[in-house]
Amino acid sequence: MKKRVAVVMGGTSHEAEISLKSGAAVSAALREAGYDVVEARLTKDSADEVPRDVEAVFIALHGGYGEGGGIQAALDALKLPYTGPGARTSALCMDKVATKEVLAKAGLAVPKGCVLRAAEAEQPCPLPLPAVVKPPRDGSSVGLSKVTEPEQWAEAVRLACAQDAAGEALAEVYIPGREWAVGVVNGQALPVLEIQAPNGWYDFHAKYAAGVSKHVYPPEDALTEKVQRLAEQAYAATACRGAVRIDFRVTPEGEAFILEINTAPGCTATSLLPDAAARAGKPFAQLCAELIEGAQCD
Repeated sequence: MKKRVAVVMGGTSHEAEISLKSGAAVSAALREAGYDVVEARLTKDSADEVPRDVEAVFIALHGGYGEGGGIQAALDALKLPYTGPGARTSALCMDKVATKEVLAKAGLAVPKGCVLRAAEAEQPCPLPLPAVVKPPRDGSSVGLSKVTEPEQWAEAVRLACAQDAAGEALAEVYIPGREWAVGVVNGQALPVLEIQAPNGWYDFHAKYAAGVSKHVYPPEDALTEKVQRLAEQAYAATACRGAVRIDFRVTPEGEAFILEINTAPGCTATSLLPDAAARAGKPFAQLCAELIEGAQCD
């Protein structure tokens, strides 16, 4: 029998239901790989419910405490190794505004945008339309709006602010083109995966409802290779470790803009990272085993 490990899932964020699905899938995969698995379903923002008699922790939490550095800092204090980036990097990547600043300093392209508060919602849109408005510190496309008409602007800003922990909204110029995602495992990019969502809009429903979006692998060429290298550079610039997923918009002219870095990617039946890993010849059980073997704490 291999080491005893805990899979941490659930939590208090609005992504808790998705986290439970990820956690169940990861638990099954680790058991298939021969691990003694304990499922830890968190009901509060604390590591109190994480068993202490384990050798490593697989973090299958999404959003909030689980993805923003909270559980990572708690596990560091307990000296329990865990999967994924450390507390500082997790907190950075959870904040889309801070992440954009780091990536821009590293010479990587990000969409132009601005940060607003709800009190500014009635002011004219400072960006050319169409624009995208989203919470800067949330995931799973919750609170995300595409603004195509000026009268949609105020509601979109208020919706994003209501979802954000700091009451802010991030507005960005809409990048026409394709939605690409690149998983990076231990610094190495997986195959580029294109998401074909209804009407080109990858919202919460398109992301998690089975059969709504299609996962397509573009032909491997100079453009896909370029985006893979950009993903690896973003991984390094933000001091990531373990497995992350980096989301891009790619224009018809071949310009690639980084939208965000997901430090606890979904591991459900419709999730992108496991799909891409399998495409690269790495079955899900093997991927999960590799990640738990690389678990560490700061």
